[in-house]
Amino acid sequence: MLAPSRNSPKSARVARSSSRSNDWGFPRWRSYGAAREAKPVRICDRHGCDQPGNCPAPKSPNSPDRWYFCEAHAAEYNRGWDYFQGLSDEEAAAREASERRTSAGYAQSKHQAWAGPGDGSRSRDEMRALDALGLEPDAEFDLIRATWRGLAKANHPDICPNDPEAAARFQQVQAAYEVLRAAEERRSWKPE
Repeated sequence: MLAPSRNSPKSARVARSSSRSNDWGFPRWRSYGAAREAKPVRICDRHGCDQPGNCPAPKSPNSPDRWYFCEAHAAEYNRGWDYFQGLSDEEAAAREASERRTSAGYAQSKHQAWAGPGDGSRSRDEMRALDALGLEPDAEFDLIRATWRGLAKANHPDICPNDPEAAARFQQVQAAYEVLRAAEERRSWKPE
């Protein structure tokens, strides 16, 4: 059979589905790799619940099988759960260590462990100065100034005239404050 020509009536033409996408041009309306199809959603395993089940929970101790609950039912399930039930202290410690080795244990990444505390916004000298003042790594500058004033007053040579330890502590506190003050000035400097 011959295909209908352009001049034939529309009813005689063969309907053809378009294979073209509607995502042409710029900007794209969806992210790259996004599909039009609905994504499969796992439903909570609790009978009668229609919420997404995105929280895995073990079906029994020492079993790799998992239930998938919604957040509310996972909290209810975990409230009385003892993961190490029936294990000795040594076996529980070995299980915990083996699970921390994989991503399932949510171990802290090792590349951050060498640096010590802090979020990386302060230098090593600033961290030492904060230690000298007895402050946390994320202390605000107002707290730093208040702590410095208190320690400087307590260890000042005029307050403790014949105490060499207080004089050394005063010098240490002064040096620590100078490091932190200079760093704060560098951070807050704006060109005019």
